[in-house]
Amino acid sequence: MSSMDKKADLAGPGISTYEEVEKILPSDYESLLTPMETMEAVYAVKRYIEDNMCKELNLTMVQVPLIVDVESGVNDMLDRDGSRTPVEFPCGLGLEKPITAQVVQAATKWKRVALRQFGCKVGEGINTDMHAVRKDYFLDHDHSAYVDQWDWERVISRDQRNLDFLTDVVEKIWKVLKGAELHAQEMFPQLVSDKYPSLPDELTFLHAEEILEMYPDLPRKARETQVLQEYPAVFIYGIGWTLADGYPHEMRAADYDDWVTETTSKKGAPMHGLNGDILVWNPVTRRRHELTSMGIRVDAETLKTQLELSDLLHYLEFPYHQAILNDEIPLSIGGGIGQSRTYMLLLKKAHIGEVSVTVWPQELKDICVKKNIFVLE
Repeated sequence: MSSMDKKADLAGPGISTYEEVEKILPSDYESLLTPMETMEAVYAVKRYIEDNMCKELNLTMVQVPLIVDVESGVNDMLDRDGSRTPVEFPCGLGLEKPITAQVVQAATKWKRVALRQFGCKVGEGINTDMHAVRKDYFLDHDHSAYVDQWDWERVISRDQRNLDFLTDVVEKIWKVLKGAELHAQEMFPQLVSDKYPSLPDELTFLHAEEILEMYPDLPRKARETQVLQEYPAVFIYGIGWTLADGYPHEMRAADYDDWVTETTSKKGAPMHGLNGDILVWNPVTRRRHELTSMGIRVDAETLKTQLELSDLLHYLEFPYHQAILNDEIPLSIGGGIGQSRTYMLLLKKAHIGEVSVTVWPQELKDICVKKNIFVLE
């Protein structure tokens, strides 16, 4: 495997050609639910996850912005290479100087500031029904320009900034996702299918460095695909730190998750990072399927370190970054669970457009018609 292949694999998500999408989408697909049953199931799963996330993690549902002021610095830039830029526009009729607004790409930074706004104490937090636009994605079967997430955040103490605490939170989230799957299957028993097995009861926890050791010649997505053949649901620790082959497992923004803190694997090997992703094997698409990215957030020291490593120290001028440096907002843990991604998986769908309405290129719509995939319009 060449270094070019590994570098290319760090770029934005998506398959990248519609010829490849056509090859990848299943040829033997038949939806287990009608379009209307699908909508009933979507909202049942939505209610279950929101109620039980709040119960398990002591969160409260709150309002969340669709647009933010560009000068606030709270929009999520998603990665470190500047390849995905937000939709931006002036607004404010009659203002001498209009507000420059951006459509959010995620609410990652906003949530942490909001913890202070809502007066959350250690052990308390918020959850949101977040909607965003990410215009720089290749549009395929599980990447859309329209993004919906349960973006959640919870206040932590300094002594909770460790892998054990992160692991405990991830296991609670997995319990909620498994419960949502069972809830949908009780409503629609046809979702229990030998062809499309249910999620495993337990998650397997692995460090990005350990997965690289297992498959040193493969790029990141291929490594994930391989590890999911052995463990159909994994949480990958330490995403963003440069691994032994000279590349991070995946690019991560420098100013939200902590990917530099030194940690130790269960075998005693030195590792880095207090963040990670839940990935599962999707039996319908027969591909890797990411459900959530999350992590313990940067403190003042790790923020400076990560910005320096990413050549982004000028970010320290933004109000959000100043608030972290000056301990004006709480230490926290948080993440985003893809709503449509979750519905797609639990309802055994081949395409994210079966559970959410957005724009798709005609070429992709034509492929879906050939493949017996009903995409909402």
